[in-house]
Amino acid sequence: MDRKRNLVFFKNYFSEFFETQTEPVKEKIDYVFFLVTNAERIPKKFFSQIEGLTGLFEIKIEYESNIYRIFCCFDEGNLVILFNGFQKKTHKTPSREIEKAKGIMNEYFNLKRKNNERNTK
Repeated sequence: MDRKRNLVFFKNYFSEFFETQTEPVKEKIDYVFFLVTNAERIPKKFFSQIEGLTGLFEIKIEYESNIYRIFCCFDEGNLVILFNGFQKKTHKTPSREIEKAKGIMNEYFNLKRKNNERNTK
C-alpha cells in the first residue's frame, strides 16, 4: 500500500505526550496514525479541522472512555506535522490547548521560513 501522507514529529512536543501514555493507548494512536498516513480520505471520526482556525487540525483518538487529541497541520501537500497532544476531559477542546497548538504551528512555519531564507543565500 502506498502511503498517502507522511508524519513529521516537530521537535519533542508530541513525543513528550506519547511517552506518558499506556501501551494500549499508544497502540490506538499508532492505529489512527496508520489511517492518517494510508487512507485516501481520513474518516472524520479520526480527523477534523479546528473551527475558525485555518490550517490547524486535530487527530482524534478514543480508547475506552478516554478521549485524546493531537494537533497537527499539513505542509507541502502530503506532510502531516504533529504538534502537542492531550487527554480531553471536557466536551469542548480547552482554549489553552488550542492556543498552545497555534503557537507551535507558528513556531514550525517561522523556523521553516528562516531555514529557507538561509538556504537561498
